[in-house]
Amino acid sequence: MWIFGWKGPSGFSASSTAEEVTQGIDGSALTAIVTGASSGIGVETTRVLALRGVHVVMAVRNADASQNVKESILKEIPSAKIDVMELDLSSMASVRKFASQYQSSNLPLNLLINNAGVMASPFMLSQDKIELQFATNHLGHFLLTDLLLETMKRTARESDIEGRIVNVSSEGHRIAYSEGIRFDKINDESGYYSWYAYGQSKLANILHAKELARHLKEEGVEITANSLHPGAIISTNLMRHHGLINTVGQMLGKYFLKNIPQGAATTCYVALNPQVKGVSGEYFLDSNIGNPSAKAKDADLAKKLWDFSCTLTNPK
Repeated sequence: MWIFGWKGPSGFSASSTAEEVTQGIDGSALTAIVTGASSGIGVETTRVLALRGVHVVMAVRNADASQNVKESILKEIPSAKIDVMELDLSSMASVRKFASQYQSSNLPLNLLINNAGVMASPFMLSQDKIELQFATNHLGHFLLTDLLLETMKRTARESDIEGRIVNVSSEGHRIAYSEGIRFDKINDESGYYSWYAYGQSKLANILHAKELARHLKEEGVEITANSLHPGAIISTNLMRHHGLINTVGQMLGKYFLKNIPQGAATTCYVALNPQVKGVSGEYFLDSNIGNPSAKAKDADLAKKLWDFSCTLTNPK
């Protein structure tokens, strides 16, 4: 980790902000989808992409509430191009509806930023009867990416601009269950531990990007797929299920955690910075290429997860 402002090979560090890592970049030819764009680093990612001229589609659970975020950004950046569309990643029906509506809009798609997530929630099942963290953090994004991939391929061909898929993962992927992904026990409440389940879903984000990158390279498509750790961040809503930890974190976090502009930096770096052109299948942290766990680099596990996810999202 490039802590205390020490710069990595990219020239950036943990203290770099989203504005700093995108300074001077013109994104006016690009269109992006940002999931979870109405809170935390999703808001800052949306704001900074818009600041660089990107047309941003905010994919959010509550479209009405997100209008305030849009209006706030427009007040600061009157030229910003922002749309709001409803998306609940815990529902495959909602993901399919969103993708269909997006395709009907005839908008291009250069950047897909899979940012939304839930953290260490109590055991719950999604609308599709799948453990909520796995369903929301991984499976919803897996399906969304799959449904929008043809749009991204067409955009890359027609615009001659590299497309980029960005999965926001976490260093929490290192605390997954011992087997990594519990394929046979995804919905096992008796063995459920909220933090391991969170780690499992974040490990899945990395494996998804790794296997997707392999597929895209084999096809010769000008689209990259990478994952990242945004950093431990104060002032987000992810810890809402853990009151005491959240309270302590808010009190002490300003001394050793990232703020939101720093937390959104790696996402914006991977999405826009020309240093990342052609780089695919990597894991980033602090706006530099990082080294994930051994399980996150397991090609066989990545392929098994891919096949498992296809089965869950496309039931016979």
